[in-house]
This record gives sequence, C-alpha cells and structure tokens, in this order.
Amino acid sequence: MKSAEIGQTPHPLAESDPVGAALWMIGAIVSFTSMAVAGRAVSFELDTFEIMMYRSFLGVGVVLSVTVLSGRTREITRRSLGVHFVRNISHFAGQNFWFYAITVIPLAQVFALEFTTPIWATLLAVIVLGENLTRTRLIASFVGFIGILIVTRPWASGISPGIVTAALAAIGFAGSAVYTRLLTRTETILCILFWLTVMQAVFGIICAGYDGDIATPSAQSLPWIVLIGFAGLVAHFCLTKALSLAPAAVVTPIDFARLPVIAIVGSLLYGESIQMATLLGALLIFASNYFNILNETRRKR
Repeated sequence: MKSAEIGQTPHPLAESDPVGAALWMIGAIVSFTSMAVAGRAVSFELDTFEIMMYRSFLGVGVVLSVTVLSGRTREITRRSLGVHFVRNISHFAGQNFWFYAITVIPLAQVFALEFTTPIWATLLAVIVLGENLTRTRLIASFVGFIGILIVTRPWASGISPGIVTAALAAIGFAGSAVYTRLLTRTETILCILFWLTVMQAVFGIICAGYDGDIATPSAQSLPWIVLIGFAGLVAHFCLTKALSLAPAAVVTPIDFARLPVIAIVGSLLYGESIQMATLLGALLIFASNYFNILNETRRKR
C-alpha cells in the first residue's frame, strides 16, 4: 500500500521516540519518491500491468526467502483466502491506477489525492468493519472533500482521466487498508504479505498477458523495475517502523512532507509547475486527517 495501514497500534506518547520515527519517515519519503520516478521511467516501455507483474515477481522472491530462512512457513495459511482475494484486488487496482496517474498528471497532484486514502478508509470501515461514523469523522471527511475539490478544480478544466485514476487509486488503497485491518485479526503480517505478492503476481500475468503480448524489460528498464520493487517494500517497512516508535499524530505530519518533496522533484526533473491550489487543497486534506487522528487518540485515552 502507498499509505499508513489502518489499525496500527503505536506506543503511548510517553514511550515514543519522535526522532527515531522521523529518521524512518525520511526513508519512507525517499522510497515513495523513488518509486514515482522509477514508475515514470519505465512507463515508456511497459504498461501498468507489466510493471505490477514484474514488481510482484520480485516481491514473491523476497517474501519467500524471508519465510523459508526464518522458518516461519507455518504462518502461511489458507483460512482467509476470500478476504485476501478482495484485499489484493483492491490493492492491485489502486496500484495500477497510481502508476497510470503519475504518467499523465503532475506528481504533486497524484500525491495530494493519495492523501485522501484515510478519508475513504473511514467511510469503507463503516460498511466493511461496522465502525461508527462519528461526528468528528464526518467533519473530517467533509473538509477532506473540500480539499479534493481544490486540488482537482473541476470547474476550471473539467475532470481529466489522470485526476479520476489518482482518485480511484486512493479508493483502492483505502479498500486494501480496511481489509488488511480485517486480516490482522486472524493472520500474521508475513501471511498477508505472502498472499499479497503471490496473488498480485497472478493478477499481473492475467492482465498483462490477456492480449498475448508481454513486453520484456530492456537492460535500461530492469534497474528501474528492481527499484520499484524494493522501494515499495522499504517504504512500507519504514512507515510501519515509524508508527511503532511514535503515535500516528507524530508520524502523519512528517509523512505530509512527501508532497513538497515530490513537488520539487517534479519541478526539477519534469518541469512541472508547483500549483498553489494543489498545495492548499492538500493542506486541507492533511488537516482533516490530522484532526481525525487527534480526536481518535483522545477518545482511546
């Protein structure tokens, strides 16, 4: 997934290590940014399905190696295959939409819309997990929606395919997060990662090969494919590690630094202009998420 997993249980604030969390988040920001740059680099040669297929092949190899070397093969169970399937369909769709969006609209716009994932996850959790839609969550969702309108500005130039796919990517990641939370009630993270990589490799083969033509990465694209695979794994490891060292209320503002970083990268590498409306809308989206996190933290205490 491209955002913090729902259901993380960070340490109490008294036991937190904000400096350590910040260092891990720097690793996450660098990894997410690298994946976006690498995705653009290979998009001229491979379609999104092929990118996901090769990325998943790499993931299968890494997860299997860890599983076998650590002697934890018994953790891989088949009791929740249906939930794994729904979770991975959602993630596969979201990741494909994301890889497409980064090639057709400014990177800052993609990342801004990606920050709406917690908003969609809140709404989906009501349906899937039976959670209550509290007044705070409703206000946060409304403010986040205003932020979406400012980022996309449909009244200015209409809704482009890139905007639609970036928004759909956030919804896909939200579905993945909600079903991941459901799976963590009965399955280990290793089991979830195993079925994530295996199922998405199968999805990639089917979608990339439906026309009987699967492109082989060139020598120039192969390093980018490897970077995409490892950057995704490292990003989520760093994010999870940061959440284990400090509460989400501490980690989330650091994660928001991804937006100005990717805006600068887009400007330097691709000549993309930094739109103030995108930054303002993203700030509203961030504020809605942060408001919800602070309220949930107080409520749990």
